Amino acid sequence: MKILYLTTVLPSGRRTGGEIASQCFINALKQCGHDVLVVGYQRPNDTKPKNANELVIEQRYIETEKSKYYSFLWMALSLLKRLPYSAAKYYSKKYLTKIKSILHRDNYEAVIIDHAQLGWLLPLFSKESKVIFIAHNLEHQLYEAQLNSAQRSLSKYIYKREADLIKKMEDKLAVSSKQVWTLTPHDSNYFYSQNRISKVFNLPSIRTRPPKNSVPKNCDIGIIGSWTWKANKYGLEWFFQTVYPHLPTNISIHIAGSGAQWLIEKYPNVKYCGFVNDAQLFMAQSKVVAIPSISGGGIQIKTLDAITSGSPIVATTVAMRGILDYPSAIKIADEPECFAMCLMQLLALNKQSNLREVERAKLIDDRLTWSVLRRENFYGSVNSAINSI
Repeated sequence: MKILYLTTVLPSGRRTGGEIASQCFINALKQCGHDVLVVGYQRPNDTKPKNANELVIEQRYIETEKSKYYSFLWMALSLLKRLPYSAAKYYSKKYLTKIKSILHRDNYEAVIIDHAQLGWLLPLFSKESKVIFIAHNLEHQLYEAQLNSAQRSLSKYIYKREADLIKKMEDKLAVSSKQVWTLTPHDSNYFYSQNRISKVFNLPSIRTRPPKNSVPKNCDIGIIGSWTWKANKYGLEWFFQTVYPHLPTNISIHIAGSGAQWLIEKYPNVKYCGFVNDAQLFMAQSKVVAIPSISGGGIQIKTLDAITSGSPIVATTVAMRGILDYPSAIKIADEPECFAMCLMQLLALNKQSNLREVERAKLIDDRLTWSVLRRENFYGSVNSAINSI
């Protein structure tokens, strides 16, 4: 099948959880023999060569905090076009013109609109077009959560406007598409009232094999995430404000990921590592991985990668959203004291040399089997869904 895959930023670089999720779908479609053309933006100064099946619209800032004055232009465009700000970031005549040209030149049996923020592309397709909408999150609920926690009137106005507009875009995409693909049952249940062919996909880890047993441990607790995203930032702040006080100061804590510079030299036993090239290696080098998420939607890629890293895990219920069949030996804790206690219990187990290698070998074996089966099921589900359209 010939498929046109429209996304925000070309995901093959896999720099964020959203990009990793998108690439999982693309990999599945290609693995099943489909011809996929992926269209999207590149970040400025992105020197990574694009794949043969990728088409770059142009280079464009993606993260607001790095966008310089473009954030003001996006806000103006948002007001002018009555678009959500998060959609105005990606709106361009170049994108519209390129898609019109592609559709004029070739026929595609299916079109995938990846992310609600590209809902403004929908008018390019007729009612007969076989459009699939991939909803990574319920975006409007994320902004409603920020609205509820906002203190200032201006912030409340901005978040309410964003929530209302992105909800309209999500709902229109759901009603107009042949299928809606989601990552969690919660999201699928929402869209089911608008589109009865709303499917849930159990996203696999991008890795199928944990690092080898010989990976040395260089910290007691490892935490990784993209801290420029507010939902992740809130979780990290929650950890240090409520969990950290219950931990002894003689244990080492390493934090990886961009956007948490505020941690530098703030705590004596905390090392901020910044962006790391291999997230799973970082987690494998941690005696215990902590995932202190307290908000957000969709599924967390870092949770999937943590599971396949082979390291023990302590996570909140929010961090495990959308992962119902996770392996044993993962501790779930939502209360700060309980979270800290679980971390210390796993660290104590790690010190028992006679159990450590046995337990680690069992973890790797269980998680390798889990990861392989999850990937196979995911590929099969994606292929079945696209063939049924």
